[in-house]
Amino acid sequence: MVKNYVLDTNVLIHDPQAIYSFQDNNVILPLPVIEELDKLKRRSDSAGKSAREVIRELDKLRLTGDLSKGIKLKNSGTVSIMTITDGKRETPDFLYEKYVDNWILGYVLRLGRTSSVPTILVSKDISLRVKASALGIAAQDYLTDRSDLSVLPSGYVEVHQELREGQEFDSMENQYIKSPSGYFKVRNKTLRRISIDLSSSIWGIHALNEQQLFAMDALLDDEVKLVTLIGIAGTGKTLIALACALEKTLKDKKYKRIIVTRPLVPMGKDIGYLPGSIEEKLQPWIEPVMDNLEFLFDRVQMNLKEFLKKDIMQISALSFIRGRSIPDQYIIVDEAQNLTPHEVKTILTRVGEGAKIVLLGDAYQIDTPYLDKDSNGLVYAASRLIGNHLVAHITLTKGERSELATLAASKL
Repeated sequence: MVKNYVLDTNVLIHDPQAIYSFQDNNVILPLPVIEELDKLKRRSDSAGKSAREVIRELDKLRLTGDLSKGIKLKNSGTVSIMTITDGKRETPDFLYEKYVDNWILGYVLRLGRTSSVPTILVSKDISLRVKASALGIAAQDYLTDRSDLSVLPSGYVEVHQELREGQEFDSMENQYIKSPSGYFKVRNKTLRRISIDLSSSIWGIHALNEQQLFAMDALLDDEVKLVTLIGIAGTGKTLIALACALEKTLKDKKYKRIIVTRPLVPMGKDIGYLPGSIEEKLQPWIEPVMDNLEFLFDRVQMNLKEFLKKDIMQISALSFIRGRSIPDQYIIVDEAQNLTPHEVKTILTRVGEGAKIVLLGDAYQIDTPYLDKDSNGLVYAASRLIGNHLVAHITLTKGERSELATLAASKL
């Protein structure tokens, strides 16, 4: 049965192509949603970028028909913009006093009362979904790009049989194998012994457990172009990624430059809103990276300040690399769990020839209001791309920062 799906603004910001994700159903955008997009389009951050993309898409559709009556989409569904002009309110008056979201609820109630097909509100705002239920409105999250972290493979397995180099092994591509005869990875359904072991020194450090060992092998493997690392705080994700990037760039000369970047989400605003110079604005975000770099350069007895002057490593906000084509560089995206699936797709499609990219983060530590452990860009990319010959994924669960840090990460 055909249904009406009424989209909240945050769904369109999360995925600017969301109107095409509802098959042969009716997608309806209340006029207040268009007004919110109009306000957001002036922003210089990712929300502004998404708002502009949605508006451009609607403008293209507008040229093919009447948005007030509904325009047929290629998937046989329709999209329309709904307006209420009679001044009648479907919800208690006090709901209209503060929030545009409450106007959206009024539109959904009107549509539910006047339409002959089921009407569903789609929003990434938990509070709005709760209010919708209180008013008898069917509501759901945007489900198209959700993954399931609980079923994401860890990237490694243990077997209790003797294995050998070159042996056929029917398993997922780039999966790591622990066996009595050593550590292997699967490449073209054939076992390949990994090139490092627990005693191997990579930029002054070595793996402290097998999970880190498998991650470091993937980070050093030139045939793997994307590595996704998911793990709780203290598992060493950032440290081993930086060590391997330095090893491949400075020692092996495989890459021209290292780019380290993270999304600017804790302040809730883009960097342009913050006071001070670019360096001062970035300081709170680069400090965790600098702490790891100082540790690594102490281990190899090199001067970090002198190294940073050479412009071999660029530490910048994610918004600074948006829109660039990035070839021959080793790219580390820290805190990638704070990116939407659309943002991760945008980043990965900008990666140029000869580049390697690492997405890492903790899926349970999310700082953005409309993402969770199953809907963030890090888990989305890992779930959709794992098993491809260009991609390796490792889930790290063993904390190595300290016993207390591991206890806190697992129990609090």
